[in-house]
Amino acid sequence: MAFARAIVAAYERRQLAPDAALGLARITHAQLRQEDRRITARQMEVLSGAAMQELDDEGLGAFTRRIPWGSYGMLARASLTAPDLGVALKRWCRHHGLLTDDIRLTLTASGSSAVITLEEPRPLPREVRELSIAFILRNIHGLACWYVDSRIPLQEAFFPFPAPPHADAYPHMFPGPLAFDAAAAGIRFDARYLKLPLRRDEKALAQMLQRALAITVLQYRRDRLLVPQVRQALAAHPERSHSAEALAGLLHVSPRTLHRQLKEEGASLQQLKDEVRLERAKDLLYRTDKPVKQVAAAVGFRNEKSFARAFREWVGVSPGEFRRSA
Repeated sequence: MAFARAIVAAYERRQLAPDAALGLARITHAQLRQEDRRITARQMEVLSGAAMQELDDEGLGAFTRRIPWGSYGMLARASLTAPDLGVALKRWCRHHGLLTDDIRLTLTASGSSAVITLEEPRPLPREVRELSIAFILRNIHGLACWYVDSRIPLQEAFFPFPAPPHADAYPHMFPGPLAFDAAAAGIRFDARYLKLPLRRDEKALAQMLQRALAITVLQYRRDRLLVPQVRQALAAHPERSHSAEALAGLLHVSPRTLHRQLKEEGASLQQLKDEVRLERAKDLLYRTDKPVKQVAAAVGFRNEKSFARAFREWVGVSPGEFRRSA
């Protein structure tokens, strides 16, 4: 309900009455005053959508100038032709700066993680600051998921304010580790998603924009990133994943789809097989006293010599040398 009160505050700053929007969302003034009251995702979608149209401000009073209704749809359309998610998000962040310079959005990738950071060159108004930051981050996360038709799990979400009294609502908006009192706001996720191609066209965008706020208030369900699923299947079912056909059957996709999606994610089946075999071999060498010959057989090699050659290529030392130095 704190977010509903922030939306009402946007009306008050414009000296307008929020009654019509509250009525559409079925929120009474008595409920609005209840500190521990909750609203549903659908109520939030209806209330914020009605307020943005009535105020003609998708920023809901957070910025020094209004963000006219339809602006975020324009940002989504401007990134639709990007070759992959990384380019699309960089465009979105850059174009957002054309709407307002009250916040600065940047996408950076380092190692295995990508981070979208929201910084405030000037502090946002206190009464709408939390709502605005949460809304912007949920908006860009939801749009990213929609672009590639995949749930993008968050490795972390961080916020530049103390944990609010309703902090237990944040896991519903930002599933994953949370951090408050951070230097800036942002979300962190697996950088491999940046390589995924966009799966939407103009027709799909037109349909999405009819209920665009749904992707902001609701979590995307389907995860299309295949690399982690392949790694898990190879580790859990080594005897049933010896071929692309067998592995594809485990993952309920066709072999052609398996190879195509792995290529889109910058990986190959052989590369992933080698990575899983290496981790398994290192674990056996480190944690057991099994002879190297048995370790070779356990990770799928026909003889000790071929295993030793492959292990040296992977690690730079022989299995025996690795075991002695571990």
